[in-house]
Amino acid sequence: MILSNIETIPGRNIVRHFGLVSGSTVRAKHIGRDFMAGLKNIVGGELSGYTELLTESRRQATGRMIAEAEALGANAIVNIRFATSSVAQGASEIYVYGTAVFVE
Repeated sequence: MILSNIETIPGRNIVRHFGLVSGSTVRAKHIGRDFMAGLKNIVGGELSGYTELLTESRRQATGRMIAEAEALGANAIVNIRFATSSVAQGASEIYVYGTAVFVE
């Protein structure tokens, strides 16, 4: 699967358009990560527990989007975008979407 955050795949022609595909995941914070984040707020630095959580969340949401595109017969997704939102206290959604296409 070819993934692109622009509207085309350079050097390729879009020959079929399947429409919007998306994937999402909702994740809650972990008490251990919250504790460590609180300590980091005092001394500063990267909140690596949250970085790992977001990386895993983006990977899972992207995988779900890819599965949806493959089921349609697409071999590429263009114009990919990510969005986040707060779903409940301590829980956030990672949402990824794009346009499924077939390129030659």
